[in-house]
Amino acid sequence: MIVLDTHILLWWLSDTRDLSSRARKVIDKAAAQAPLVLSAISVFEIGTGVRRQRIQLAVPFDHWLADVCKLPELRMMPVTAEVSAIAASYDSSVHGDPADRIILATAQVLGLPLGTSDEKLRVSPAVALAW
Repeated sequence: MIVLDTHILLWWLSDTRDLSSRARKVIDKAAAQAPLVLSAISVFEIGTGVRRQRIQLAVPFDHWLADVCKLPELRMMPVTAEVSAIAASYDSSVHGDPADRIILATAQVLGLPLGTSDEKLRVSPAVALAW
């Protein structure tokens, strides 16, 4: 199992070249063994990005979300009180974006590696990296 950062989910689903072949192999192998994990905060990030026209999807956001929620290889993790408390406890050395802190805390709480290309998250000692 791997916790996917928001951009990694988008790149994986859209089959973009932004996702390295190594990362794609790791994700595909993990997804064949157990569901990938997505923090529910990623839904907020993507919806906000669509509204602000920073993210473009091939279909309307609500249709996209319905399709993503049906994927058997993906499990949505709610933002729990435990995840929120850990995200809030990180010091200033951890990425300042609240959504990224929640994604990092989700991986930490679940004890799972994080799939991200965000250098600010990749340097955190809180979790292992998927690649």
